[in-house]
Amino acid sequence: MQIRVENSVVGDLDALVVAIFSDETPVLTTLDNKTRELVERIKALGGATKLMESETVIYGEDGPAKRLLVIGAGKVADFGVAAARNLAGSAARNLRKKGAKKLAFALPTGNLKAESAVQAFAEGIILSTFETGVYRTGENKEEKNLEEVLFVSEDNLKAAIERGVIIGEGANLARRLANEPANQMYPALLAEEAQKVAEQTGLEFHALNKEQLTEGGFKAILAVGQGSIHEPRMIVLKYNGAGEDQPYLGLVGKGVTFDSGGISIKPSEGMGDMKMDMSGGAWVIGIMRILGQLKPKINVLGIVPAAENMPSSTAYRPGDIIGTLEGKTIEVLNTDAEGRIVLADGLTYARKLGATKLVDLATLTGAVVVALGHTATGVFGSDQPFTDLFLTTAQEAGERAWQLPLFPEYREQITSTVGDIVNTGGRSAGSITAATFLKEFTGGVPWIHLDIAGTAYTEGEKPYLAKGSSGQIIRTLVDFVFANC
Repeated sequence: MQIRVENSVVGDLDALVVAIFSDETPVLTTLDNKTRELVERIKALGGATKLMESETVIYGEDGPAKRLLVIGAGKVADFGVAAARNLAGSAARNLRKKGAKKLAFALPTGNLKAESAVQAFAEGIILSTFETGVYRTGENKEEKNLEEVLFVSEDNLKAAIERGVIIGEGANLARRLANEPANQMYPALLAEEAQKVAEQTGLEFHALNKEQLTEGGFKAILAVGQGSIHEPRMIVLKYNGAGEDQPYLGLVGKGVTFDSGGISIKPSEGMGDMKMDMSGGAWVIGIMRILGQLKPKINVLGIVPAAENMPSSTAYRPGDIIGTLEGKTIEVLNTDAEGRIVLADGLTYARKLGATKLVDLATLTGAVVVALGHTATGVFGSDQPFTDLFLTTAQEAGERAWQLPLFPEYREQITSTVGDIVNTGGRSAGSITAATFLKEFTGGVPWIHLDIAGTAYTEGEKPYLAKGSSGQIIRTLVDFVFANC
């Protein structure tokens, strides 16, 4: 798909999209007289007043496009980055499903900086192109793709568009990986996908196999993966933007390619969604692809401890005592609390490779969904200035995130009588005790844990987003890396 900027509507277009605020007279100087008249008439009649409320007009033979879509941008004061992203994505997805291939957008920026708004518009359009029906065949296979997108503006916004496209494409890669069925995306294949990203963007890559993990003492990830025919991998992508002698920011993503619960098996209802339990790892791979293209002046490690959690005669069991790369011992009370176990080795390995700050992300607990629903990502941190920077970045990126506490009293819930710690503190404060468990493997460096269990995938289709993997919080993490440069 080609995206470009022009100061007027040009070309053989299927649709022109114009957005208007409910409390501001639209500025339409870049549009032709007929379009201005139609937009003003729709506004006078009270159409397209609410955010994403739309009106469609079919042009005559002399129109600049085949149809005009006027879409509401809401009130100027409420128009932020998220609204801009969703508005553009909603319009693009709606028109693409109707067969449109060539679109033009004349969108207002409100109080946003033009560069921020246009980047968000581009992200939204790219994100809207992701669909999940890749395995459909014959008449069920629907291929309706955008070919050309034109932004109508008198400003030079090419760089902002390019950044938005890169972030959108990286997020879509992550969504595709997470959305793959488990028979098409197990640890070895996930490692191959990471290697492709490294080859495309110039990143360094390595992935430790079972033999190397055994030799290296990665006992935690090996325990989780020992019940599956698909052996685990410790995947590493390395970006050097500040020089080999500088420390690294470590991004560690849970890569459980399928989570049956193991011996503590999950209920069958909804288990199919557990193919997306690797969303944290997929996000890390997508983010590293973005960083390899945007090239910030910082060193970043992307680490994905990848395993499949399956029940079998070789699976780890409740009551087992397992070791870790850190050296601490874990008493296993529930084999379905496996994400924190693989992350334990991932966090330790990141520090061994030179990470002096850490961010981990994982679909870790159902408890965070109880606390925050499907709206906000749960945030936990050991260093408040580091955490505050992330929360500010999330707000500016238009993504919801909320900090939960890590009071020392919660540590008592994961104290073991036969080992160092237990892998679950019970139902009470479940997302907090999971984060408390992870903190044990951070070595005291500044660390943030993101529980994305409620936000990594959607239960239903949205106007701007297909059902399934969401890519939420990726934009924030990219901006956060730049904020740490």
